[in-house]
Amino acid sequence: MGEQKDDNIQQQSGRSALKLAGMAVLMFGFAFALVPLYDVFCDITGINGKTSDIAAQESQQVDFSREVTVEFVAYINPGLGWDFTPEMKKITVHPGETHTIAYRATNNTTMNSIGQAVPSVSPGLAAQYLNKIECFCFNRQPLEAGKDAELPLVFYVDPAIPDDINTLTLAYTLFSAKTEPVTQ
Repeated sequence: MGEQKDDNIQQQSGRSALKLAGMAVLMFGFAFALVPLYDVFCDITGINGKTSDIAAQESQQVDFSREVTVEFVAYINPGLGWDFTPEMKKITVHPGETHTIAYRATNNTTMNSIGQAVPSVSPGLAAQYLNKIECFCFNRQPLEAGKDAELPLVFYVDPAIPDDINTLTLAYTLFSAKTEPVTQ
């Protein structure tokens, strides 16, 4: 009788272990699928805050009847060793009006490195109305050790931006793309 009880306990333990392993595999698969599912959802709803990585054409019309404030923010991925800041914190624009601003990057390390800026806009719905004609985010930015660079951004806010969006924030996060030793 005791032996049969031990067999039942082992069978139950084995089934429990299989169920737990199956749940772990399902959770891993779900986590793996979240990023593409999120991207599809955001593309459909337009709430992702991602800007286009393709240069826009200059606007042909300007809406002088309203103004929109564009705020500029910079973040640096930890460990990059750069300073990265916008040269102005905000600007008030008429939708359709082309403006040029710049960010400043300084490589504070002893290594030549390459940075890549990834933009995002909030509120997310405003991303489709911020058009970049020229942007340092389109390409990787090489920067020699101890040097700094001015990174230009030429943009306009689409005149079709909804009336309830009066302020939008353009944030760039700078990531390390590659590091090279300094040659002398």
